[in-house]
Order: sequence, then C-alpha cells, then structure tokens
Amino acid sequence: MKLTTWSNRSFQLSIFCAVGFGAVAAMVCNRKIGAFDRAVADFWQGMESPGMTGVMKFITTIGSGEPVVAITIAIMLFLFFVLKQRKELILFVFVLAGSEALNVVLKTLFHRERPTIHRLIPESGFGFPSGHSMGAFSLYGMLAFLLWKHIPVWWGRTLLILAACAFILAIGISRIYLGVHYPSDVLAGYLASGFWMGASIWAYQNYAEYGISKIRTSAN
Repeated sequence: MKLTTWSNRSFQLSIFCAVGFGAVAAMVCNRKIGAFDRAVADFWQGMESPGMTGVMKFITTIGSGEPVVAITIAIMLFLFFVLKQRKELILFVFVLAGSEALNVVLKTLFHRERPTIHRLIPESGFGFPSGHSMGAFSLYGMLAFLLWKHIPVWWGRTLLILAACAFILAIGISRIYLGVHYPSDVLAGYLASGFWMGASIWAYQNYAEYGISKIRTSAN
C-alpha cells in the first residue's frame, strides 16, 4: 500500500475516532448513556460463572502491568533486531507512551467514578476512558500496522487483523465483565486510542513521504 494511501486512511481514522469520542464523552457528561451501559454490562455479566471469571481475570491481567511491559519489550526487540524497523520502533514507542499520557489527562479531566455494583476485582482511580482498552488498542493496533507489510498473502494479513481485534476486544470485555468499567469507558478508550494512533501514523507517514521527496529532489 502506498504511503499516501496509509496517510489518508490514518487521517480518516483519527477524525472518525475523535468525533466518536466527543459524542461518547458528551453523552457521559449529560448522563444519556446509561441505557447502553446497563444493556452491555448485563449481557456480559449475565454470563458469570467461576470458569468465566477465571478466564476474564487472566485476560485483564495480561492487559496491564508486568505482562504488558514484557510483551512490549519483546515486540521492540523483534522490530529492532529481526525486522530492522528502527524508525518504526520509534513510532511504536511514541504511540504507546502517548496513549498512556493521553489516558491520564482524560481521566483527570472527566473524573468519572468506576462502577460500584458487581465488582469482582479491586480497582482504583477514575474510569473514563479505560486505560486497559487504550493500551490494548495502541499495542495490538500498532503491532498489526507494523507487521502488515511483512505478510505477503491476504489470508495471513486477515489472520493478523483478526488476532489483533480479538485481543483488543477481549481485554475490553474483561473490564466490563469484572465490573471495573462501564461499557462506555471501554468504547471511549478504543476511540481515544484510535484517534492518537491514527494521528501519529498520519504524521509519521507524511514525514516519511517528505523525506522520500527530498531525496528524489536532491538526486535530480
């Protein structure tokens, strides 16, 4: 896929997610999203069982803390030593760090308390947007983006996207099931991270395209 195509799509993703986040945030502030939160939470929490709870606790555990650090470092080493993607490695770190910082800013800005009913694990701090959801979207979304061009067959790329989506959705659902986030927290986390990732890729691709154009101009 050409750089201009990636740039256009990432810009469109960024705008779409920014508008979507604004809409969700407005509904949260105006208390007009309660029906959505109750319906989605009731659906997932209605599946509660000892086995399901164990699975959800495991999924939420690998979505934060030391497991995420270990996964991130492994991806960084793979990008640097195996794929030789030195510049892309910087983009990867920039997106992850920026997503974390953005989550802190947004939680401080909105001050939305977490759910207090049906809490299956202890959790502290504000809940909007979900930090786990933002982190998962940035981590696995960027991994899919960076590995895409290294997979030559369509079915391989399809599996890559499906796997990334599965991890992202599973982590978000685990937060809802365990009662530590409203569904709108998770949705807002995806949208906020999508905005940041799209904007970062757009800036990176435009920088890369500018560098290529400059090289061609110098050669001529």
